[in-house]
This record gives sequence, C-alpha cells and structure tokens, in this order.
Amino acid sequence: MTLLTLTPVNANVHSVHLPDGAHVGNLKRIGTVWKFKAVGYDTQGGVEPGGGPLTDRHNTEFTAPDAAEISAKLTT
Repeated sequence: MTLLTLTPVNANVHSVHLPDGAHVGNLKRIGTVWKFKAVGYDTQGGVEPGGGPLTDRHNTEFTAPDAAEISAKLTT
C-alpha cells in the first residue's frame, strides 16, 4: 500500500500527496462528510480538477482526515 500524506490547508481542507510529494488532490469537508477531490496537472502546470492518477477515486467519502484510512481506500 502506498502511504499518502495529508497537509492541512485550513479546518475544512487537507491537500493529499504521494510519497514523492506530488499533489494528487484535496480532502474537503462538505457538511459532516470528507470527500476526496482528485487533481491533475497539464503539461504547462495548469490544474485539471478531477484529473490525475487518482481520478477514478474522485468523490470518495471519508469520516475523518486519517492518512492510513485514506491511503487504504484510495490506493488499493
């Protein structure tokens, strides 16, 4: 399992990164549910919402920003 890391942005958002530091999305609290929002980048570095290597996991729901749970659910 690849262990993803979370970096708090504010009380309702954590950025999600691969072990090499690459940003692959954000975990956003919407009401009482945390949702993974996938992010990719084009060749010029522009953001592609819903894209990137975890695009098939976009909108996966979580109960809390727990790196181990998120890694298990997003990378298996």
